[in-house]
Amino acid sequence: MNKYEINIYEQIAKNIKKYRMIAGITQAELAEKIGVSHEFIRRNESKKGKKSFSVDTIWKISLALDINPGVLFEIDMDELIHQ
Repeated sequence: MNKYEINIYEQIAKNIKKYRMIAGITQAELAEKIGVSHEFIRRNESKKGKKSFSVDTIWKISLALDINPGVLFEIDMDELIHQ
């Protein structure tokens, strides 16, 4: 797989979970902070769940997690190389 074949929704979802856990908040707490359902967060963080979120949602998540929205787009290049 090369950098042009990455599913960006999967990568963003993985980063949301990573930074949510670093922030020490639950899926339910994140959902409440950004005004979506717990199910929405759970589905988007799930490996099998259908990912769907807007730029507005990404912005709200970054504010709730107190991070730069750009970090949600980061790709672990080591992981990419070893796939």
